[in-house]
Amino acid sequence: MKKIAGLFFMGLVIALHSYSQFGRLSPADSLRRDSMNRMTQQDYKQMLAELNITTVRPGANGNNPNAPNAANYDESKANPYPNLPDPLMLKNGQKITTAKMWWDKRRPEIVEDFDREIYGRMPKNTPKVKWEVTKDTMEMNGDVKVHTKKLVGHVDNSSYPSINVNIDLTLSVPANATGPVPVVMEFGFVFPPGFRVPGPPRDTTKPAPPQPPSWQQQVLAKGWGYAILVPGSIQADNGAGLTQGIIGLVNKGQPRKPDDWGSLRAWAWGADRAMDYFEIDKAIDARKVAIEGHSRYGKAALVTLAYNPRFATAFVSSSGEGGAKLHRRNAGEIVENVAGSGEYHWMAGNFIKYAGPLNWGDMPVDSHELIAMCAPRPVFISGGSKGDGWVDTRGMFMAAAAAGPVYKLLGKKDMGTAEYPPIGTTLIDGDIGYRQHEDGHTPVPNWPTFIEFAGKYFK
Repeated sequence: MKKIAGLFFMGLVIALHSYSQFGRLSPADSLRRDSMNRMTQQDYKQMLAELNITTVRPGANGNNPNAPNAANYDESKANPYPNLPDPLMLKNGQKITTAKMWWDKRRPEIVEDFDREIYGRMPKNTPKVKWEVTKDTMEMNGDVKVHTKKLVGHVDNSSYPSINVNIDLTLSVPANATGPVPVVMEFGFVFPPGFRVPGPPRDTTKPAPPQPPSWQQQVLAKGWGYAILVPGSIQADNGAGLTQGIIGLVNKGQPRKPDDWGSLRAWAWGADRAMDYFEIDKAIDARKVAIEGHSRYGKAALVTLAYNPRFATAFVSSSGEGGAKLHRRNAGEIVENVAGSGEYHWMAGNFIKYAGPLNWGDMPVDSHELIAMCAPRPVFISGGSKGDGWVDTRGMFMAAAAAGPVYKLLGKKDMGTAEYPPIGTTLIDGDIGYRQHEDGHTPVPNWPTFIEFAGKYFK
């Protein structure tokens, strides 16, 4: 389970860049991987020293149910810290009763806690990005003709020329559109023509099974456009890359401070720069742009919507710990996993404290307040069932329910229930949407639901 949830996208990247015909890493790629691992461990140890932490607790083991630290899936043991911070109460104990109090007083408190302790502070001044269209084509996606642009966002590196950051973005809109269209942007990958993820060969003696429409084709059927933003072109998905990418550029190649931003905020920053381009492209209705991501990119999609007010909505798929799942939950992946050397780069360095000298209950905020930061804009929380227990879909539902009072204060609708629903139940009547599908660690089954949910706002 842990390998599926934690390494899925890394496997895709390796498959894309490094696999031979037989699925083995080349010697050169093995050396690069080993070097990256050494650099990651070095950076992680430096951050521990910065925090005066000598040991951290081990994460949950999602592979061996007999391990001493085996992941917990027993609901009776899942809530060791059941009392959540109240999103509608100031730190001084004063109750928030008006929208103005939320915007002027409480929300800034919550943002400060997330900045300092969880996701890190984005620098006040970040480099400007100049977008260049490097390829402009007409092509077919299924039965629909689309206008596709390949763009590169050149990040100004005049302050530190030794680091180059070029953001990869691909944008497609229906060629027959008569006006600006909504866009769904995914944190994802753009694969080369003919690329296939290594897997078992298909039995060619039998007819190929019919393929359902891709999410892009489903979006096109609504008359919308779609975009793919490549996170790794903004910031690497490992600790070794923290002195490179946009974080390294701003820090001029130096290691992070404990409250500096991590990769999730950096990816969200990149999404915001893509929005800069959408606002000047006359083919795009920039008031109707959704962000989507799955797994670690589901975390990034939620962070993007929470911090960047220009996005209209988000499809947050299987985001788990570090995303929509309550940090205080002991189910599947836990704080200690994300605070370990394999995932700490997503977060602020200060996050590691809650796997060392502090506990989850010591956190000043929890993920229901991240969802509340999205209010009043609609957000769709999604997960799977079989094979997706690592992300704790119940914990994500609980966070979505606990964000409801903020939505209601701002004149919007919550999910309409705080009772965990059966698998397959669709909750999209309110401004917080939720659905757990019957399949595994994939966003595919919930795309039609999200498109229906977003369609209420993209009229």
